[in-house]
Amino acid sequence: MKWIGGASNQDLAAIEDLAGLYSLAGVHCLDLAADPAVVAAARRGIAWAEARGAARPWVMVSLSDGADPHFRKAWFDPARCPPDCPRPCERVCPALAIPALEPGPGALSRFSRTHDGAASGVLEERCYGCGRCLPACPVGLIEERDQLLPAAAVAPLLAALRPDAIELHTRIGRSGAFAARLEQVRAAGIPLRRLAVSCGLEVEGAPPPAASPSEAPAPRPEALAERLVDELWNRFAQLRAAGFAPLWQLDGRPMSGDVGAGTARSAVQLWGRIAPQLPPGPIQLAGGTNDRTLPLLQELQPPACAGVAGVAFGSVARARLQPLLLQAQLRGGRLLDQADLLPEALAMATDLVEPWLVRRA
Repeated sequence: MKWIGGASNQDLAAIEDLAGLYSLAGVHCLDLAADPAVVAAARRGIAWAEARGAARPWVMVSLSDGADPHFRKAWFDPARCPPDCPRPCERVCPALAIPALEPGPGALSRFSRTHDGAASGVLEERCYGCGRCLPACPVGLIEERDQLLPAAAVAPLLAALRPDAIELHTRIGRSGAFAARLEQVRAAGIPLRRLAVSCGLEVEGAPPPAASPSEAPAPRPEALAERLVDELWNRFAQLRAAGFAPLWQLDGRPMSGDVGAGTARSAVQLWGRIAPQLPPGPIQLAGGTNDRTLPLLQELQPPACAGVAGVAFGSVARARLQPLLLQAQLRGGRLLDQADLLPEALAMATDLVEPWLVRRA
């Protein structure tokens, strides 16, 4: 059981609260941005949970070997927004990272600023790169900005953070980039419980979906699944040569677990296609996972169901608790310290986690 804080999520107050609640609910691992302030906030939440009898979960940090939606932020200049815009971007943002644009002088003063001093219409620390705002903007003002850690920064950062595990996000076609990132991790010289590889059916350099019948059709899911298996065996050889124990995270539909029950099928269907062909190591489902994932998995015939080691919950884990997080922040304190809100928050977290813990018991 893993709680995904978000590879680019830097909302420190929420991270501390969610880390504490999901640790107390019994998750085994917290997956975080490779950021000292984020890891420190999560460890404060872990300490709160440990003081109440929780077992200490692993601290995992996420890296990528190239452009990846988990490692991006949305950005737009609010000064360019039409005055009469209905702001669908604000409505679709699950992280509440796009604040209301209030009329009048000084309206832009409440927005965050980029390094060059320009106002940003997105609260950068809250945005975790889901991308739902990009097609929602009626005038196309919103852009995505990748946040890829420079090669020289990896080893010293990991040595300072000293995580228990690392997750490397990769894609079909990025074997060389994965090898380079893996060497940077190895150079940090820290002992790791696992090195997780997160991958789905996305292909490096693939063109966007065909806009007309005359354009080349997208590869069939079956063909992509075969390529994914080959890529994972390639990563397995690299991990074994570097001395790391692998964990395979099948990313069905990234960052969509709070969209609806249908997204849960993505990771389960991917697992069903490739399960017998995967390299050695535990398998974790992610990408669209929610409370429908386990029932769908249990519909598969054994031993396929038993072959899944666990699950990772990200957007759905936050969405459940978002109203209570907001209440606590409006009061100016941690949700962990709100005696009237805490029982409900813990019950919500436990309701998501416990079915998987019972399954593994």
